[in-house]
Amino acid sequence: MESLAFDLRQMPRIPLPDEHVEMIREIGETRWYDAGEMIVEPSGAMDRFILCEEGEIEVVDLVTGERAVDSTIGPNQYLGDIGFLNGGSWHLPMRTFVKTQCTEVPREAMLDLMSRVPEMSDIIVSVFAARRRRTFEDQVSAVTIVGAERDPTLGSVASFASRNKIPVRRFDVGSEDADRVLERAGVPLNQPSVIFGRDTVIKNPCPRGLARLVGLDMPLSNEGVFDLVIIGAGPAGIAAAVYAGAEGLKALVIEDSVIGGQAGSSSRIENYMGFPTGISGADLCFRGEIQAMRLGTRFVMPRRAVGIKKADGTFFIELNDGECVKSKSVLIATGVQYRRLPMDRLEEFEGQGVFYAATDLEARHCANSEAVVIGGGNSAGQAAMYLSRTAKHVHVLVRGKELAQSMSSYLSNRLESDPKITVHFQTECRALDGCDRLQNIMIRNKESGEEQQITTPALFIMVGAAPKTEWMGDLVMLDEKGFIITGNMDHDSSAFATSCPGVYAVGDVRSGSVKRVASGVGEGSVVISSIWNQVNAS
Repeated sequence: MESLAFDLRQMPRIPLPDEHVEMIREIGETRWYDAGEMIVEPSGAMDRFILCEEGEIEVVDLVTGERAVDSTIGPNQYLGDIGFLNGGSWHLPMRTFVKTQCTEVPREAMLDLMSRVPEMSDIIVSVFAARRRRTFEDQVSAVTIVGAERDPTLGSVASFASRNKIPVRRFDVGSEDADRVLERAGVPLNQPSVIFGRDTVIKNPCPRGLARLVGLDMPLSNEGVFDLVIIGAGPAGIAAAVYAGAEGLKALVIEDSVIGGQAGSSSRIENYMGFPTGISGADLCFRGEIQAMRLGTRFVMPRRAVGIKKADGTFFIELNDGECVKSKSVLIATGVQYRRLPMDRLEEFEGQGVFYAATDLEARHCANSEAVVIGGGNSAGQAAMYLSRTAKHVHVLVRGKELAQSMSSYLSNRLESDPKITVHFQTECRALDGCDRLQNIMIRNKESGEEQQITTPALFIMVGAAPKTEWMGDLVMLDEKGFIITGNMDHDSSAFATSCPGVYAVGDVRSGSVKRVASGVGEGSVVISSIWNQVNAS
């Protein structure tokens, strides 16, 4: 994506050219704001494009009421971030510093203009993406979590926010900042809470409650019939979303957790073409999501498909909250999920020392401590390499006698040569121990029977892959392991067609697929030509 070739960590101050400003003025309305007047508030719909013509606009710190960052919005600059493309919500409160004149354009009209003037779109999308990245890294946010970092409920919200690049601030209960936030929101002091904006308290904190407020989730019942609904936002689903948008299909992506799937949890992918020094799975998928949204594809999360049926040529996809989405075609890109090992107390320690991803958020739990990774595939190898940067030592438990059968050679060579990593072959985890969180594990060598206790606060499980297909019932044919059978169908020559006309499958969920990011991206890109033909023939 050329418009994201710059360093996303920098906040570009790119004014629009005069000819672009004139185009915006032609479809917009002029509005004046007095000094100190709020222009946008957190959770308000990002339903208009706001261009500053004269004056100055600042981000407000919700804790202090003062200016939050040094940078301000001036003439020929504009408000918003990448959520504008998906019809999201404002994350940050913004007000005028002096009397300010703006030109405001309804969102749909602005998106139409951007589609007709790609040079304008390049500038705006680049700034939007960098602005979201910068606020995420600097934790300039309207979302505040008050409570212990190891609180499992708050941790699930923080993890969802982190992996979806939603900026969040965290304060410990009892701190001065926490007391100030809780008092303003009308919450009893010392009560763990998730607060959006000044006083919106998320009751029974959960990822979906946060998603609704920041605009990642939205009602779908009145959306009519989509051309394509993509279930799953891993690399294959995101690639399909990009190409669907490019082909003009009305497409929707439904994801039950985070953008990127398992690939999104990879700290570093080094064998993907075009990134010679590697790229994190989250960054790769974030770029793809932006590209897809720019082309008109919409995303909703965390939503989960729980059923599907076909009637009169239309698919009805039932979601976990009871909503139903209608579509002319469906692409299954749900991928696989790591299997839960049959160990006592596993569920008790999940999120409290047992993790299924190795990102910055999880790595903090094992800083300067021992870490243990279970698995012999690429994801396990990438996690071990990443964790070795901060952990005192990393132990990798592998069931087999060698790594080469299931791991890329560049990774296995690094693991075996890194002095901070020990690979335990033919070894399994036998037991977990701890009080309120994981403290020790017991491992056993299956050949010698020797047991060893490892003191560790963090166990990363990345073993076994189970397809997410149980929700589909008998709509499509599956193989003996539950993966979707594709290709060689009488009704469709596509290699990704399933036994049900109009339903396709790509990526790891497909029987016989190559479990690699590049393969998933390729399949998601190629399948759209077949879907386009099917939609336009119906």
